[in-house]
Amino acid sequence: MAVLSLKDASILINAVDLSNRANSVSVNYEVDSIEVTAFGSTGHIFAGGLQNNSVEISLMQDYAATNVEATIYGLVGTTTTLAIKATSSATSPTNPLYTISSAFLSAHTPVAGAVGEIAMTTLSFTGGTIVKTTS
Repeated sequence: MAVLSLKDASILINAVDLSNRANSVSVNYEVDSIEVTAFGSTGHIFAGGLQNNSVEISLMQDYAATNVEATIYGLVGTTTTLAIKATSSATSPTNPLYTISSAFLSAHTPVAGAVGEIAMTTLSFTGGTIVKTTS
């Protein structure tokens, strides 16, 4: 049985590679359950509804041009595209690419941290649709 130590994830936000500034990523793929139980049923019956996805990414803050702050600040209150893989290797059946289109970013904390700590920002994207690519 193969296992994966997540240490080389690929994270693109709005087509900008921020992999070297991230230290945590979580892609949650979910579909709403809609009850379709009718009279005569002996138990609840559900059908799949809309995707209800979320992505959380922790980034080490960087104010340089074309880096974290320059990429993220303007995305608050808008939708964007995220492209995430477990490793930076080529997309394949063992390294699928998850593309999340129309992911909404409602908030961003541009300055956060304590004395002597790395300045961090954690982004929570919601909504959108996920497409899994294996080639």
